[in-house]
Amino acid sequence: MFERFTQDARSVVTGAVGQAERTGTDPVAEEHLLLALLEQRGTRASFAFTALGLTDRRASIETALTDARRRGGLSRADEQALAGLGIDLGEIVAKVERAHGEGAMRPTAKPSRRRLATRAFTPAAKAVLVESLRIAQGRRDRRIGAEHLLLALAARPGVAAEVLADHGATYAALERAMFGERGEGGLPTAV
Repeated sequence: MFERFTQDARSVVTGAVGQAERTGTDPVAEEHLLLALLEQRGTRASFAFTALGLTDRRASIETALTDARRRGGLSRADEQALAGLGIDLGEIVAKVERAHGEGAMRPTAKPSRRRLATRAFTPAAKAVLVESLRIAQGRRDRRIGAEHLLLALAARPGVAAEVLADHGATYAALERAMFGERGEGGLPTAV
């Protein structure tokens, strides 16, 4: 599938690997794809970030992702589901951190010298890559670009979509910013 990626989409994937290395986590997760997308310049995705004001809010996005890592990568929806079962995630995190230190629940990197071709991606990050293909096909695009990766992140439930939505970048808002009200070619867009 990687051969169908445009250069900007390949740059996002390799940038995500770099993000995982910089944050000391393994494997590569959705958050790393989002951070790599935020580094893009001159793409539809970067245009959407600028149009929606996210380029000025990178620190806020990084803080939200750090908070999610602190919760072991669980989204607020996961936290609410646990609360429905009588489990207070905040209390669990606090107890774990008292016993093992701050950030003890965050994934950590294992020493590795793996190349990009063999670097592990989380199942959720792999699902984003597959979803980006589906979105590209739905838009009748022959290749997968950074814009498809961004829409895939916004479409899939999880921390990345939650952080994007909290910052005003829902799937619909991103699609409008990148493709206009009716999408490319005057076709109505699907949400």
